[in-house]
Formats: sequence, C-alpha cells, structure tokens
Amino acid sequence: MPGENLSRDEAQERAELLSVDGYEVALDLRSAVGDTTEAVRTFRSETTIRFRRTGVGTSTFVDLIAPSVTSVTLNGRSLDPAVVFDGARIALDGLEDENTLVVDAQCAYSRTGEGMHRFVDPEDGEVYLYTQYEPADARRVHADFEQPDLKAPYRFSVTAPEGWTVWSNGAGEQDAEGIWRFAETAPISTYITCVVAGPYHYVTDTYRRGELEIPLGAMCRKSLARHFDADDVFLITKQGFDFFHDNFDYPYPFGKYDQAFVPEYNLGAMENPGMVTFREEYIYRGKVTQAAYESRANVILHEMAHMWFGDLVTMVWWDDLWLKESFADFMGSFVNAEATRFTNSWVTFANNRKSWAYRADQLPSTHPITADIRDLEDAKLNFDGITYAKGASVLKQLVAYAGRDAFLEGARRYFKRHAYGNTRLADLLTILEETSGRDMKTWAKSWLQTSGVNALTPAVTYDAEGRITELAVLQEGDELRPHRAAVGLYRLSGGQLTRYARAEADITGARTVVSELAGEEKPDLVLVNDDDLTYCKIRFDEGSLATLRAHLGDITDPLARALCWSALWNLTRDGLMPARDFVAVALASAGRESDIGVLQMVHAWTKSAVTHYAAPDWREEGGRLLAEGGLRELRVAEPGSEHQLTWARFFAATASSDADFGLLEGLLDGTAKIDGLDVDQELRWALLSPLAAHGRADEARIGEELARDDTATGKRHQVRLLASRPSAEVKAQAWAQVVESDTLSNALVEATIAGFVQPSQRALIAPYAEKYFAAIERLWAERSIQIGMDVVRGLFPGLQDDASTLAATDAWLAAHASAAPALRRLVLESRDDLARALRAQDCDRPAR
Repeated sequence: MPGENLSRDEAQERAELLSVDGYEVALDLRSAVGDTTEAVRTFRSETTIRFRRTGVGTSTFVDLIAPSVTSVTLNGRSLDPAVVFDGARIALDGLEDENTLVVDAQCAYSRTGEGMHRFVDPEDGEVYLYTQYEPADARRVHADFEQPDLKAPYRFSVTAPEGWTVWSNGAGEQDAEGIWRFAETAPISTYITCVVAGPYHYVTDTYRRGELEIPLGAMCRKSLARHFDADDVFLITKQGFDFFHDNFDYPYPFGKYDQAFVPEYNLGAMENPGMVTFREEYIYRGKVTQAAYESRANVILHEMAHMWFGDLVTMVWWDDLWLKESFADFMGSFVNAEATRFTNSWVTFANNRKSWAYRADQLPSTHPITADIRDLEDAKLNFDGITYAKGASVLKQLVAYAGRDAFLEGARRYFKRHAYGNTRLADLLTILEETSGRDMKTWAKSWLQTSGVNALTPAVTYDAEGRITELAVLQEGDELRPHRAAVGLYRLSGGQLTRYARAEADITGARTVVSELAGEEKPDLVLVNDDDLTYCKIRFDEGSLATLRAHLGDITDPLARALCWSALWNLTRDGLMPARDFVAVALASAGRESDIGVLQMVHAWTKSAVTHYAAPDWREEGGRLLAEGGLRELRVAEPGSEHQLTWARFFAATASSDADFGLLEGLLDGTAKIDGLDVDQELRWALLSPLAAHGRADEARIGEELARDDTATGKRHQVRLLASRPSAEVKAQAWAQVVESDTLSNALVEATIAGFVQPSQRALIAPYAEKYFAAIERLWAERSIQIGMDVVRGLFPGLQDDASTLAATDAWLAAHASAAPALRRLVLESRDDLARALRAQDCDRPAR
C-alpha cells in the first residue's frame, strides 16, 4: 500500500517538525463476538493526539492502516477522509504551534498476528484478542506517529463484550458504564503499547522488595488453564526483578507487570511495558525437558531486561535496534546463569543462540550489528541472528574487554542519563568509555560496524619430548578483529578428556602466539575460545580433530563439549567435514551428552546433515543409521527421563522402515511399550507425524487424533499432518490454501507450510519450484509482510537441491532487480542456503 513502508528519512523529517504531548485512544471491541455479515470484521477506534510543532513547516502526516475512516478533525477543522486518507496515511496541513487531532476510524481485526489479532478457541468457542505491533503495527489499531523516537504518554479506554476483562500497559478498572479505563502511561514508543482483552484465565501475585511493590499477573486462555504453571512463571519473574534491581540501581518504572500467553503469536514474546505478551506454546501441555523450561525462563528474563533496555531508553531509529535486542538477549542468559536454577545457560547460548548468529553472519544479507535500516521493511527483516545472538555474543566479549563492573556501571548511568528518551550508539559508547577507561570507539568499529565471522585455528609445534614449543592462533576473515579469548589444552586419561592448562590472550591480526602455553605437554585436544569468551568459528588442528571424532563424548566440561559440537557443525556447514562424518560422531557420542539442550541441538543438526548436506546417494543409508541409532539410545535411556523423551522424539522424526513405523503404531495403539515412556498427547502427535508423511495414516486416522485433542493446538497439528500426506492432490490443496488464498490464520499458514515441505517427498513437490518463482512477487505485494516472509522462506524449493534450482533462483533475481529489496533479500538468503548445501554435498561424496 502506498505510504505503508515508512522510510528513515521521512521519520527523521517528522521528528524534526513535531513533538507529541499525548494520546487518548478509545476502542470499541464489542464487534469481536457474534455473527457479522461484513467481509472484514472491524472495530471502532477513536484517537485524540495532542502534539506541538517544534520545527519549520505546516504539513505532515499521521499513520493509520484501516479499511475506512469516519472522520478527521484537526484543531476543530473537519478534513474530508476521502481526500486526506490513502489507506496508510492521513495528510495534515495547516499545522499550528499546538495541535489537537481526532481520528475516528473502523480498524480491522487481524488474522496474521499483526495489529489487533482475533482468535476463536475451537475448544469452547471463546474469543480472545491481543495486540502485537513491532515494528510498526500500532497504526492498524489507532492513528499515531509510528516511529520509536516520538514517545508520548498514552491513555486507553476500551469498551468490551460483557463478561470480558481488558488489560493494557497501565493499571485499569471498569467504570459504572462498563468501560475499561487505564492509567496514563509514562512516555513510551508507539510499538510497545498494548491491549489484551477476553475471558482470559488470570492469576495474580506480588513482587516485594523493601518499600517497592509490583503487582504481578499472568494469563492464558481458559482452555489452557489446567496446564498453566503460573507459579514457575512468577518465580522466574521475581528472580529477574531481584537481579535487575541489584545491578541496575533503577527501580522498575512501569507500575504493574502482567504477562499474557496468547494464541497464534508470531514472535517468542514482546516487551510491552506492564503488559508483556508471549506465545502460548510456552505453556506446556505434556512432558517436556528442562531445556524447554530454561528456554521459557530465558524469554521471560529477556523481555524483563527490555523494561530498561528498550522501553525506558529506546533507540532513535531501527538502525540501533541492537541497543535493545542484543542487550536483552545477553541479559537473558546472564540472569538465567546467575539468578535462577538454570546455571548452565551459557552452555545453551554457546550451542544454540550462537548457531543462529553464525548462520546469519555468513549469508549475503549479513550486516553490521549497527545496521543501515532504510525503511520499515528493512527493520522487519533485521530481527535476525545478528541483531540478537551475534549482538549478545559481542556484548559478552565487551564484558570481558571492559570488565563486568564497568559494564554494569555503564548500564546504570545509561538509564539515569537517558530515562524516557531515545539514544544512538554514540550515547552508549560515551558512557562505557567513562566507566571502563578503554577506547570504545575502536572496539565498536571492529565489532559493531563490520560484518562477518572470524575463524580461529590453532597452529602447534612440538619438541622431541612432545612438549609445546609454540602455540599460535591463526585468524581468518574479511575483517580481522581483536579477540579476548582463552585457549584450553585437554588430555585423554581414564576415558575422560579434561583440561589441564588454559591461557587467556588478546588475539590480534592474522597470527598471535600464546606464549604462556609453551613448554606444556602435548595435548590430545587444543580448544580455541575455551569458555566461549569471544564470537568466532572454532577450527582444529588435525590431532585435535582426530580426538573429537572418537572422544567428543568424553569431554567432561559441558561448555567445552558444547563448543566442540558447534565447531564440528560449522565445519560440516562450511563443506570442510563430510556430513556422514558428522553423523558418525553424533551416533558415537550423542548418547553420552548430559546437557539436554545440547542433545536436542545435535539431533536437529544431524537430521539437517542428512537432509541437506549428505550426498544424495547416501541419504537413504544416513536416514537408516539415524533411526537405528535413535532407537538404540531410546531403549537404553533411563526410563522416564528427559533423555528418553528426547530420543523418542528423535526416533519418530527419523523413522523410515516398516519396522520403525510398526513400532510407532504400536506405541500409539498401546500394543507396544517402552518402559517409562509416557505417551502423552504431544508425544502422540510426534509419533503420528511420520506415519502421515509416509502414507501410513490417512485423513480418517488423523481425524481420530484430533477428536482426542480437539483444541487449538490439536487443530494446528491436524492441519500440518493433513498437508504432509504423500499425495499430489494433497499438495495441490495445501499450495492453494497458502499461496492462492488468504483465509488461513498465521498459525495455520505456518502449519500448512511445515506439512507441505517433507524431505521424503522431493519428487512429489518438485513441480512447485517453478510455481514458487512465478508467485512470490504477487504474493509479496498482496499479503502482510509477516505472511509474505513465512511463505517466501517456507516454500523456497530448497529440497530440489541441484544446479537447476540454483539457476532458476539466479534467473529470478536477474529478472527482478527492481523487486522489493526485502523480498530479494529473502530469496538471496534461500539461494545461499541452497548453494551451501550443494558445496557440502560435494564434500560428502567419497573421492573416486
């Protein structure tokens, strides 16, 4: 839509022209329930904005994406909506020094998770609403100046259906007329305002610290209440508040603290002050591992960190998105490790989060942590592994570089100096230079303003007695950076691989000698970046690599083990280690992996290795080996343990033979049993999935499972399994539902795509490669950016992994040089994944 994609230049011009004194937003949500004859279900939104002209000029625009506008009044003067409203913006002329704008509009409920999302629970028919705005969807709910640096206080009032409760950022109550009225907020950005409404199940508690009291709330749909462990949510919340109050010296500034777990959510969570929203998948309906609880705790703490990094102090524009996301990502692991029961969270970070960063930083779309964000489409795509995980990794390096105390003191000064304001990179660097006494500009230039990942490799020489004469670290990469890193030496003894020497060094340039390790006995393993202090890809000398092939599972330290798993996976992705060799290491050592989160990542990598990186003529054998290994470990795992559950899911995901399928069927119908394995409803869907994908479960059988689990989650599973069946008719229907129609919600689009794309069905979905390239530009223009991203990424024909698909991708890119830059970026990223897979397959082919 013209005007929907706000540019940085437009935002800067508007910020120079005006400042906003406050918003009053009145919503009437009674239309959310009941039948409607409207093609698009809408609600009334009336917005009053008070703003001042502070620059030169008498015209601007206000943002609003809505089906219709009833009236626009500026300073008492009526403006014709047919003239001033183009579907995305309302043009304003004749501005005075002080202005009052009133916009009365009909806004649309969302089915894509953007704006005011409406969800009908299939279990009981109840309707639930919530808002989601980042980066710029508040304008789908009310008129506003949609950019982060035009902060203002908000006052919401909401008329809701009878029997509902409504929440917003501020504390609220229902008046005598039945209208919910909320306290005025502190000055906040548009994208972190929030409304949640419906018959939610709501639990309360209180955080107390001295004279400070923070009312706590947690909510979910009524049909999920029986699964909701609010006590654990409150425990992590209180531990987080303790940590932040101890270390930030700035009391939580937004009054109450509600946390809503909502359906069909596009993100993990969103940091709306006083009203944080989470995807409801963090409410676990069956048995899950401790890794799942750790992940939820990390997200709770990540969002809480945003109350300071992002909400209290906000970036001026999305170029400095990292000023909130990198910090929150870092703080999630930092606080988890220091304040909760998840003391090994840095292991998860090294193995999981950094894997996301390494992939993103090697794509053609890689960018500096401080990115060049031209417009809102750029911003949407920059919620990526660089802004989050690489940024957090670099902050971990910064803590090692500047010192923990200097880093935390810098945070304290940053909040006090810029409270309720907006900042840029220079504002933070100035403060960190004050507290650390170190040159932050040089550090920032190397780490924040360049892209790409370095590889660090040990080069070791020995004397005649086997002692180290020199150990050097070789650095590769387009930009050689200063790394504060540790090098560990490990010895194999008594079946254990343990560290016996360690040295920290400043790695600079292409070659750095670590003199402290000269004279040490010859190690079986040299681990560069021991303790994971820096952000890099780890390489190995030949002796170390040979040790890992046979003894990775013997490393006693869980973080060192995680680093080695990650390093071997990077070697596989880079085409330096055959995929079948990675599979062999996994089958030999994964059964001894004690950290459940690491084990789950190894499982995911191993499946990816066979699906994407193995030579095509070895895939079948590789899949058989995975299923055999999975079943072997499942049978020996401790009954009832989370390792048993993890191996059960892995076996189901890799099952490929009649015997495998027979066992899965037996576990489902009760004729087979594995001691200690509780086949709950979520595990039942996992066991049924491969049966559907391999033609062993038809529509009727899938329907029987839905009857057992006739819930929103069950419906998503059913939709995914129906689309996964190996039938040309099924694939045609799934394609039409996603590409040719826009009737499915965001969650069902995601489920249908997941079912459509099955590695065992390469030939069946091959005809859709040509259709994909013919459809994506039209689809990008017609759909919301979220759905566009899901479809363009999810349906890229990456399983047609041959030179012809690469050529077709290149041909599309050449013919669509003027296509939307965000769309081209998504296709370029998928092309890079495909090219990487083809290189890895070449590496995996045995030498002839």
